[in-house]
Amino acid sequence: MEVNEAFAEIKTPMKIHLMGIGGAGMSGLAILLSSMGHIVSGCDMEDSFYLKKVRQAGVQVTMGHHREHIDAYSPSLIIHTSAIPQDHPELIDARKRGIKVARRAEILSLIFNSRKGVGIAGTHGKTTTSSMISLIAERAELMPTVAIGGELSDIGCNAKLGNGEFMVAELDESDGSFELFAPEVAIITNIDWDHIDHYPSYGAVIDAFSRFADGKKPGAPLIICAEDPGAQRMLSFGNHPDAITYGWGSGWSWGAGGVRHNAGGGVDYTVFKGGTAIGTVKLKVSGEHNVLNSLAALAAADLMGIPFEPAAAALETFGGAKRRLQFVGEFDDILIYDDYGHHPSEILATMSAISKAWPDRSLSVVFQPHRYTRTEALYRDFARALKTASRVYLLPIYPADESPISGVSSFLIMDELTSLGFGDAVMCGDFKEAADLVCDNAENGDLVLTLGAGSIETLGRQIMSRLQEKRGHGAECSDEKAIVA
Repeated sequence: MEVNEAFAEIKTPMKIHLMGIGGAGMSGLAILLSSMGHIVSGCDMEDSFYLKKVRQAGVQVTMGHHREHIDAYSPSLIIHTSAIPQDHPELIDARKRGIKVARRAEILSLIFNSRKGVGIAGTHGKTTTSSMISLIAERAELMPTVAIGGELSDIGCNAKLGNGEFMVAELDESDGSFELFAPEVAIITNIDWDHIDHYPSYGAVIDAFSRFADGKKPGAPLIICAEDPGAQRMLSFGNHPDAITYGWGSGWSWGAGGVRHNAGGGVDYTVFKGGTAIGTVKLKVSGEHNVLNSLAALAAADLMGIPFEPAAAALETFGGAKRRLQFVGEFDDILIYDDYGHHPSEILATMSAISKAWPDRSLSVVFQPHRYTRTEALYRDFARALKTASRVYLLPIYPADESPISGVSSFLIMDELTSLGFGDAVMCGDFKEAADLVCDNAENGDLVLTLGAGSIETLGRQIMSRLQEKRGHGAECSDEKAIVA
C-alpha cells in the first residue's frame, strides 16, 4: 500500500474534519492534528469517553454524519475511519467539491514516517506494549510523540505531540493499513487470526505481517516474540535473520526467567539480555503475556538509547491502559473488573492472569461477543476459552459496523459450551438482565469480569449499583486500580 502523496501538505495548518472522531484511534489523531496547529472538527454517531479529551483539546464535535458539516466547517481535508463507507453522502459531496478525503492511517503514517517511528504491531498486546514504551520514553525525558489505541493512565491520554525525535504508535492491522508505516523500530507482539472480514485465512494474516516487517526503514531492527506460533511461522520465511527475539528463559535476545506471580496482582521476573541476567523487573500488572509485553518494551527502550535501570524503574510504576483488566469496584468481598478482550487468545490470557493473581476466587464472566464475522469463525474457540470460568453470562453480539449474518448469534457459543460439558452458562437479553443475574448469584469471595470490545464497559458499574440496591450496604468503588491483561 502506498500513501497518497497528495496529503504531503499536512504540515501546513489547515481545516480538517474527522468522521468517526469518537473512536480511540481517531480521537488520538484529532488531538495530534490540533496540537500541530490545524483547525480540527469532527463528528460521530454516539458520544464516547474519548470525546471528552477531544473537546478539551479545543476540537468542535457534532453528533451524527451529515453533508452539512462541509458547509459548517469548510474543511480542506476530511479524514474518515474504515467503518465509514466510501459512498457515504458526506464523502461523495466532499469529492464533488474537490475536498481531499483520506483514511486515518494515511494521515497518521505521514506524521509517523517523518519521525523516528517506533511502531508496535500484533494481534494482541499492542496497546499495553505501546503504553509501556511511551511511559519509559516519557520518564527518560525523550519527549516522544504518542498515538495509542487506548488511554494510558500514567500519561492521562491516548495521544500527545512531543518535541522529541521519536514517535511511539500502535499500528492497526485490522484493515491492512499498518503496511503504510515505515518504522525505525518495528515490533510484532504476536500474529493470530482475527478481523475475519478482512483476512480470509490465517495465512493471509501472516503474509500481511511479513509485508509490514519488510516495509520498515532500511536497516531498521525488528523486535518479535519468538514464543508466538504465528511469529515463528513468519520468521521461518528467513527474511529477518537478525531479528531481535524475546521470550522465556535465556535463549533469546531478551528473556524472562524466575517468573513469580504475586497474590492480588503483579509479577516479578529476572531479565536476560543476550543470555546474561541483567536485573529484575517488578510489574504491578499481571499475567505472563504482560511479562512478554514488557520484554518487548525493554528491547525497544534499549534501541532508543535508554539504559535498563531507568527503563525497569518506569515499568515498575506502569499502571496499565484503560480497559485492560481494569478494577471497577469491590462490594462485600466481591471484586469487579472490566477487560477489552474480544478474541479467544485474549480471553485465555486474561483468565490465566486472574487465576494466578486470585487463585482462591470463583470467577464469573459476562461476555459480549464483538462482530458477527468473528463469532462465526471462532465461536468454538470462544467456548473453549470461556469454560475455564466458574460461571458464564452471554450477551447478544455487539455488531460494530457489521450487518447480521443468518444463523450467527451468541447461542453458537452457548451451544458449544453445552457440548463441552459446561453447565453453568446463561444467555442474557440485555445489560439489565445480566446485572440482575450476576447480583443474584454472586457470593462473597467471587470475582466478576465484564469482557468484550463493544459497549460492555459500562456494565461493571451497573453491577455495582445493583449490588448496592439489592444488598443495602455502602460499597468501595474506584477506577484507579488496574491489573492489565
